[in-house]
Amino acid sequence: MAGRIDARLAELTIELPKAAVPLAAYVPAVRTGNQLFISGQVPMWNGELRHVGKLGAGYSIEDGREAARVCALNIIAQAKLALDGDLDRIVRVVKLVGFVNSTGDFNDQPKVINGASELFGEIFGDAGKHARSAVSAASLPFGVAVEIEAILEVA
Repeated sequence: MAGRIDARLAELTIELPKAAVPLAAYVPAVRTGNQLFISGQVPMWNGELRHVGKLGAGYSIEDGREAARVCALNIIAQAKLALDGDLDRIVRVVKLVGFVNSTGDFNDQPKVINGASELFGEIFGDAGKHARSAVSAASLPFGVAVEIEAILEVA
């Protein structure tokens, strides 16, 4: 039987990608106590890299927001895997750290990472409200536009 969060995803017609396999020497999630740390997720969809580009150099804020949304869906997919399929064990989205591949004069990183923040609100309601950092990066792995990591409180 699907849980409350799976039902919410279905209601919103949101599909989760397959949890990506690490592409370097790290693990995708670490749980300690009641916290689940999700490693930085890039906009990968079922093994296909998406949203390669640099904000401020021809890549739009809307494109960046969509990249951030895909990163957020990957965070949820990693959490689902780490929590044995039970997203209802997520008590709260505590913090996101968003990295935006952008030029030195681009200063709308918060607008880009809103693509992820708003998605967590849509799915988790008040429990999706979180602390956040949105910072510029001169470059990100594989040239992607966005990478986001998360800290979740879990039961």
